Amino acid sequence: MTDGLPPHVERVRPAWIDYNGHLSEAYYVLVFGHATDAMMEATGLDGAYRAATGCSLYTVESHVRYLREVRDGAELRVRTRVLGVDAKRLRLAHEMYAEGGTEPVATTELLGLHVAASGVVPFPEEVRARYAALAEAPPAWAGRAIGPVPRG
Repeated sequence: MTDGLPPHVERVRPAWIDYNGHLSEAYYVLVFGHATDAMMEATGLDGAYRAATGCSLYTVESHVRYLREVRDGAELRVRTRVLGVDAKRLRLAHEMYAEGGTEPVATTELLGLHVAASGVVPFPEEVRARYAALAEAPPAWAGRAIGPVPRG
């Protein structure tokens, strides 16, 4: 795990299982959202920060890859990586693992903006520096787009 960013751990609930007996796609995204919330808490963009500054982090783009099926009751562990930060943007990646597995069951790459009621605003320098210190090289799968589907 990245230093300072512990994994987010959550157990699959029965209500999250679809008609095929697997974790429904919306709940992968829900768990990734919870992992983003945990990252924000761990890095100081928590409720106290929002109350004091009126600022938060909004996800404006994401790319999810569903790689393996997940069953009811599985314990999910999400690794979070900071991939980069600039004055107003934060790029993250989450990798989801099930039951101690070594291969991810899903991944997501996210772009977040630092916002206030007035719109997008710069991070305070100490916050930007904190994220810059956590930044890692992107995994091989990050930065990809969905390719075209052949016609016919």
